Amino acid sequence: MKISSLPGGVIVAAIAAISFGTSGALVKPMLEAGWSPTAAVTARAWTAGLVLLPFALYSLRGRWAALWRARWRVLGMGIVGVAGTQLAYFAALQTIPVSTALLIEFLAPLILVGFVWVTTQRMPRRTVLLGSALAVGGLLLVIGPGAIRAVDPMGVLFAFGAAISCAVFFVVAARPAEGLPPIALAAFGLLVGGTVLGLLGLTGLLPFTASFLDLSLLGTVVPWWAPLLALAIISTALAYVAGITAAGILGSRLASFVGLLEVIFASLFAWLLLGEVLTPLQLLGGLLILGGIAAVGEERVELAAEALPPDEPGLPHAHGDAHGDAHGEAHGDESDENDEAARSDEATAGASAQEISTGAGSSMVGGFNTTSRTSERPSEPGKL
Repeated sequence: MKISSLPGGVIVAAIAAISFGTSGALVKPMLEAGWSPTAAVTARAWTAGLVLLPFALYSLRGRWAALWRARWRVLGMGIVGVAGTQLAYFAALQTIPVSTALLIEFLAPLILVGFVWVTTQRMPRRTVLLGSALAVGGLLLVIGPGAIRAVDPMGVLFAFGAAISCAVFFVVAARPAEGLPPIALAAFGLLVGGTVLGLLGLTGLLPFTASFLDLSLLGTVVPWWAPLLALAIISTALAYVAGITAAGILGSRLASFVGLLEVIFASLFAWLLLGEVLTPLQLLGGLLILGGIAAVGEERVELAAEALPPDEPGLPHAHGDAHGDAHGEAHGDESDENDEAARSDEATAGASAQEISTGAGSSMVGGFNTTSRTSERPSEPGKL
């Protein structure tokens, strides 16, 4: 199985979600030890960027022109995808609960669906609408029904800003590479984002404190840099490279829906590593999210099948019976001109969606979150 295939892209996206999902369990000991959220995410981004930098330089092999051509992607990833998501998320936490902020931020896939709908003036397929409904229902169960409540309007506005920034992450990641490897985009984007966050922290606009004392991790006293290094390598470097790679394969919309797996894995890691409660409702929510991802992914299968000529020898017979016959019964009386017009409309909508996908936190954007329902401690948001 090739990584560039649909199953390969989904697997890479799942790896990104798993990696992003570890962030809550790893950053929580740092926050409890005295690190401010801004200092923690700044150190996380900078450390991960420095870890990736040698690999990024090797992947470029002196092709600096590729980096220059992609300068706006790098700036967009760093300023909006990394820094913008964090700033909007933490601003939201000043007036609304963590669960509410996370629920709103993870609506990024729906923002992409709605944007394509508005710009192409074509209603999404029923599978996409069904997948969106299942995903939202699953998110509500995993994060907690208490996330829906009367809250401060400004906090909600900031949370939607985080969701939009998260959507921008997937859009930027899915744009044509133009010779820039995913690992280079991740490395330089993290360095830019970490620099922006650090400057804002040093100016006093955001609380910026760090503790360099030993802290407790998994019941063991460890140096302060141990959880930071794990956070930077597993939850950030690996997560961003995998997330950007997956978006380039799947497109921004499908990649963003697969990214919702982050909330599932975040709950699992909080249960396994922190002893937090995992309820049956959260497990049900996880199943609904999986169903939503499968429904959205089915759109690509349908489009691929419709792109084949009716007499295509390679078309599976069983699929032809189930799909082709139904299509014939529903549309057999339409003229060839109408068929051509319908295919043209679908092509236009697909091209516009791809343009947006190529032109999708955890996690989320990027994975700065914890989905614990037992604590309202400010946590890092999902995938950038």
